[in-house]
Amino acid sequence: MKELFNDYVQTLETYIMFQIKQETQRLTPELTAKGRKPISLSMGAPVEPPPEFVNKKLIEAISGEGMHTYTTPKGESYLIESIIKRMKNRFNVDLEKEEVFSLIGSKEGIANMIRALVNPTTDIKNKDIILIPDPGYASYKEMVKVSGGMAYGIPLTAENNYMPDLDELARNIEKDGYSLKKVKALILNYPNNPLGAVTNKEYLKKAVEFCKKHNILLISDAAYIDMTFEGEEKAPSVLEIEGAKDIAVEFFSFSKPYSMTGWRIGWVCGNKEAVGIFGKLKSTIDTGIYKPIQKAASEVLNSKEGDEYIAEANKRFEKKQKIVLDGLKELGWKTDELNPPKATFYLWLPIPPKYKTSKEFTDEVLNKSGVVLVPGNAFGKNGEGWFRLSIVASEDQMHEVIRRLKEDGFRFE
Repeated sequence: MKELFNDYVQTLETYIMFQIKQETQRLTPELTAKGRKPISLSMGAPVEPPPEFVNKKLIEAISGEGMHTYTTPKGESYLIESIIKRMKNRFNVDLEKEEVFSLIGSKEGIANMIRALVNPTTDIKNKDIILIPDPGYASYKEMVKVSGGMAYGIPLTAENNYMPDLDELARNIEKDGYSLKKVKALILNYPNNPLGAVTNKEYLKKAVEFCKKHNILLISDAAYIDMTFEGEEKAPSVLEIEGAKDIAVEFFSFSKPYSMTGWRIGWVCGNKEAVGIFGKLKSTIDTGIYKPIQKAASEVLNSKEGDEYIAEANKRFEKKQKIVLDGLKELGWKTDELNPPKATFYLWLPIPPKYKTSKEFTDEVLNKSGVVLVPGNAFGKNGEGWFRLSIVASEDQMHEVIRRLKEDGFRFE
């Protein structure tokens, strides 16, 4: 049957997190038997329950009149109005209803936006190009591949402060033999997965100008935008930049800030034409989000309870980050020199020098200590030599991770 499926799907790789989960499940009995029951620091998913406020609103909404019926893919009016209010309150961004569309999670939304942009072809030199961060979210590359396009990595390094020179990028694209006219979109992701790196309005302004100059859609993945630590400047929206709506769309998620990963709800907003075309595609392939979920989400988005939940969650992540960094420092990692992120729940760390590859290190940590990490190369070629650690487990589990690493001889040397 394989030959019946298109060339793009046949080249897809299984999502790295599913690969890791399958291997962890296979090893669980053996690891548990030796006192190393797996502790997962791989998935970028909060383990705390959502705000009690939003759970109660969901329960209330379920029995409401007409809540069980089909909904519009765009989103019910109460959700759209709540999103518009949130964007104004949080970013001072004014939106019209035509500039907003609901999503079954931002992952689905970004994949469908890429699908709407790319003209599929197997001819390498004629492929439409999507510029993606490297290191960057592991799904970007596969999203582009399955759409029949080509993902071109933008190096994010300490040397460029994780904000690469876009004019230099344009020159490199042409040096590599590709035409800038084939570039359809630039994906930015700040705060960043897997780095935790943040950006500023000055850089976003440069990105808007670059995309206008080359007629490129700017796609901002803002899934972690509310996850900045206490005392830090809040992460900006690209739509705060003057003229951004001429060329940009931004994707938001309820998953990370409210621990609503399984609810599958988010939104895209920005350029009216881009959102409109995206909406036509969405309207042909799905029928929208369960109304009670939309209702509950719309209630929490501008609530005091929701804002308090985000603030408390960020405090917990900052505290757990310190536990891990202090522990790794005792094991030889020069954590003071790594400029730890002040956003997200990720740590991006170098593997010990004695290991040849990221996967060699993370495999040994899993097999020996039962600690589940992600090899850096899963996030792009610039991730080799690094690993990602998600500080989503409990504080007790974080302490246990450090204890195991010490006992099992893992040091940065």
